[in-house]
Amino acid sequence: MFKIPEMTKRINREILKLAIPSILANITVPLVGMVDISVAGHLADSGSATLIGGIAIGSTLFDLLYWNFGFLRASSGGLTAQAFGRRDRSGCADVLLRGLVLSVLISVVLIMAQWLFLKFAFLLIDCTENVRELSIRYFRMRIWAAPATLSLMALKGWFIGMQDSVSSMATDFVVNGVNIAGSIVLTMGLGRWNGLGYDGIAAGTVTAQYAGLSVALMIVAVRYRHLFHGLTMNRLKSVMMSSDQKRYNRMNTDLFLRSLCFIAIYIGYSVISAAQGDLMLASASIMMKLLMLFSFFTDGFAYAGEALTGKYIGARDGANLRASVKLVFVWSISIALLFIGAYYGAGIPMLKLLSNDMEVVEACIQFLPWLILMPVFGVVAFTWDGIYTGATATRMIRNTMIWSVVAFFTVWFAGTALLRSIGAYSDVNCIHLLMAAYFSHLAARSVYQTCRYRKAVYIPD
Repeated sequence: MFKIPEMTKRINREILKLAIPSILANITVPLVGMVDISVAGHLADSGSATLIGGIAIGSTLFDLLYWNFGFLRASSGGLTAQAFGRRDRSGCADVLLRGLVLSVLISVVLIMAQWLFLKFAFLLIDCTENVRELSIRYFRMRIWAAPATLSLMALKGWFIGMQDSVSSMATDFVVNGVNIAGSIVLTMGLGRWNGLGYDGIAAGTVTAQYAGLSVALMIVAVRYRHLFHGLTMNRLKSVMMSSDQKRYNRMNTDLFLRSLCFIAIYIGYSVISAAQGDLMLASASIMMKLLMLFSFFTDGFAYAGEALTGKYIGARDGANLRASVKLVFVWSISIALLFIGAYYGAGIPMLKLLSNDMEVVEACIQFLPWLILMPVFGVVAFTWDGIYTGATATRMIRNTMIWSVVAFFTVWFAGTALLRSIGAYSDVNCIHLLMAAYFSHLAARSVYQTCRYRKAVYIPD
């Protein structure tokens, strides 16, 4: 009878301990976006494509804005995990302090410059006037959640680095639960109160972000108060002026450039779909929600890979590092196989949950085959992201996304030229080509990071 080695058993337990809470929390993340789209889709008996488009573009604006600062989570996670592996308690605390200070400073700038961002964004995004007005209304209300949203990025990364996915899960549960309930109640009303209508969707998000921040800070104050004992302004100043701050800044620069690459792809996806009309915009937006449903599950194992990779690199433990990487991939691929079956069997019911507008549902049905391919193309890319983040291999992460942008736009422009040359250019074919371009960027990420693993992550005995 085959006997599983003790190291494998132990690391599997560690992976599941880290991944399961993250997966449980992540299950609620796509529900938030789906509920927002569903609420918008049910606000009117007809013409819901415009309302869905307003939410889609409004959400895109925040994705464009906040993805610039994804380094707050990534750098916090990797640096904290490595400090944890070295058993450097002071170093763990310093990472969180840097992240929170930077989050507040960035938030102030974003709120002050919101009008400039909106003007620039709509120079790039082409949509109907109705969709534009709805998007701006959504943005101007939701921007006030910026301090909470950015601080939560730093806190979530820190919790993962501390090998504490339970606290991260609790925070996510609060944020997503309040968001779902708040969006429904504030939009649709309760009892004799008729609600805020469309504006209630953004109001629910703002309420949820501050609720989540309150819970996260309470956890830090109770569970990790020993790490911050004796915190003074002088200590805070020394943390911000230390040599470690320079490394933190270099990492964040690489991750910022990576975020710009993500934004370029996301802008491309949104601009291209919006240019095909409200119906195709709504269809592409719903498809992206369903495509990313898979990532919210496999990200649980990516976060486990991040935490364990950082810990074992910090401890200089090559054997446990290599075993962790291997077993994280085994678990991620298992999730991918399950999702291939789920997308195949439940694609149409998923569409009907997001809109009762049959014109939108029927438009989406022709793109469902792409769902089945998502786990195949996404599993390697998403898992490597977590592992490279734990290794703080930010230069490689940056280069990965540069090649991914090249892949996305090469496929799009070459495909467009081909469609025109054979007389097959149409709105529907453009969305199919857009999906192919998106999948090509996932393939580029997978290939590049697989090839660079030994240089970026591997530790020999």
